[in-house]
Amino acid sequence: MIGIGIQEDSEHIFRDIVTYAGPCTIQCYVSSEISVPPELKIHTNISDNPEESLITDLFSGQIHAAIRGTLESHKTLKFLKEKAGVKELERIVLLETPDGHKFFLAPVGVDEGWSVEQKISIINRSKIFCKMFGLSDTVAILSGGRLTDIGRHPVVDQTLTDGELIARLTGAIHYGILIEEAVKTSGLIIAPDGISGNLIFRTLLFLGRGLSHGAPVINIGKSFVDTSRVNPDYHYALNLACTLMNGNFF
Repeated sequence: MIGIGIQEDSEHIFRDIVTYAGPCTIQCYVSSEISVPPELKIHTNISDNPEESLITDLFSGQIHAAIRGTLESHKTLKFLKEKAGVKELERIVLLETPDGHKFFLAPVGVDEGWSVEQKISIINRSKIFCKMFGLSDTVAILSGGRLTDIGRHPVVDQTLTDGELIARLTGAIHYGILIEEAVKTSGLIIAPDGISGNLIFRTLLFLGRGLSHGAPVINIGKSFVDTSRVNPDYHYALNLACTLMNGNFF
């Protein structure tokens, strides 16, 4: 069973549930009664704190995968972090270009992936996910400029230095700022920081007609898929959660 949170704008989530053709049963976590279209065979869990109910059920085994849906980000992820007993969450978002090319991107949270150590941890944990979804095992490191731009600005210099170090320690390839080259061969792309990663995600999804399949949290031992509250299509996240739950491939 997959749990999905619904705080607002439930109509388009129900539309996406209709298009979901997978084998998993769906349970919606809501704060008040909602009108469920009769053709949808889904369960509802009504709670004053649907964020806590969703995550508690995930960790107790009542549901086998969870999707944030339209629940508030800060509250949901804060409780998830507390329940999992981790200091920080590591998320990788599965993106798809308009021509159908898939790759993982991280960090995508504005407070994630700011240190060399954090990026290396994400890379190490992501390998199994790239393999699971049949993606390239090549990891691309991005930084703030071309490799020949050293000396132009201290912040750019630091990202270039960090990129070289991470590549050397992990066997990844440092592409500098050339994301257009990195995406051709890489199953995982590491942005310079969480802000630039979030901008890449939003630019591809909302301006570039790309797709987001959702962002699995990879350091909690449970199948939790984070989604943007303004995500235009949730059936991709439902498919991703079901794949993680069952160990299937795209």
